[in-house]
Amino acid sequence: MHVGIIGLPASGKTTVFQALTSTDSPGARSGGHKGDTRIVSVPDVRLDTLTTMYHPRKRTPATIEFVDPFVAGQQGTRFVESLVSLMRDADALAHVVRAFEDPAVPHPSGRVDAVRDFRALNTELLLADLGVVEKRSERLGKDLKKMRNAELEGEYALLQRCQEALEAERPVRSLTLTEAEQKRLRGFGLLSSKAQLVVLNLDEAQIDPAEPAVAAFREQLHDPGLEVMPLYGKIESEIAQLPPEEAQSFLEDIGLPQSGLDRFIRTSYSLLGLCSFFTTGEDEVRAWTIPRGIAAPQAAGIIHSDLERGFIRAEVIHYDDLISSGSLAKGREAGKLRIEGKSYRVQDGDVLLIRFNV
Repeated sequence: MHVGIIGLPASGKTTVFQALTSTDSPGARSGGHKGDTRIVSVPDVRLDTLTTMYHPRKRTPATIEFVDPFVAGQQGTRFVESLVSLMRDADALAHVVRAFEDPAVPHPSGRVDAVRDFRALNTELLLADLGVVEKRSERLGKDLKKMRNAELEGEYALLQRCQEALEAERPVRSLTLTEAEQKRLRGFGLLSSKAQLVVLNLDEAQIDPAEPAVAAFREQLHDPGLEVMPLYGKIESEIAQLPPEEAQSFLEDIGLPQSGLDRFIRTSYSLLGLCSFFTTGEDEVRAWTIPRGIAAPQAAGIIHSDLERGFIRAEVIHYDDLISSGSLAKGREAGKLRIEGKSYRVQDGDVLLIRFNV
């Protein structure tokens, strides 16, 4: 999963990036333009338990790639243009919105207003997408006057729907699109088509299990479907530098049961409709991230295209059943190991053995 971190200047997006990636130093910037990219392992206690059970030569967790775009010193149109080019390949956007006060970091607008800032950047993203859609629609319109083409007509109609939504200040992701339509739009890199998770950047004094700041933010936006999570950027970026045991103790002391990364993964997996399945053996125990409900052959294809192409069947046991049985052999004896065909929908926590022939 590839997540782009966006936010207005002084929103604290780089601090949030540091909290999520456990780093306090900048990574390699591609030519000084791409920004800071970090790949982090997805924490999963199930993978740890399976590793203990199988003692494999290799343990491979699922990963998330975070990108903190380098747009320092840019404002307005140039700022958004930089985001468009840098975030084109992102699966989702983490929109960092400032909700903390800090005299040492004055707000560019003079005062902190999370709702105003959220709307301001999203408006810029909508306008940037509108420009892309209008330009492509204009070209298609000219082409269609010269010749009739069913494929181009379908694309033109789709872009018209996008344009109507954007002109009404609605993101492209608000449209109900078929899988084919979604695939067609990916090439345009429309930022408002991407899933967006709002990260409300708060300070340590605002830690509260009831999350009143999040509730107030949602209420002002009148968007109950908006995914918002609190993250206490400054303190959590500092905690992220500590050894795991010490970090967990510190988090509990300040009233946070989980790290920012753990909370981010839980929320983003829910937002994107993702889950994990596992493959096990002496060579490797590995976690794989897939969309919820995909068929077994497509899940096999995540491992390798040959497995999807030559898929015969899958031997499936759920993680809970495997652990309660104590071993795969005992799970088979207990009837917990099943043989599933091409129509089987893989579930979160499934442990799969793919049988195939190419």
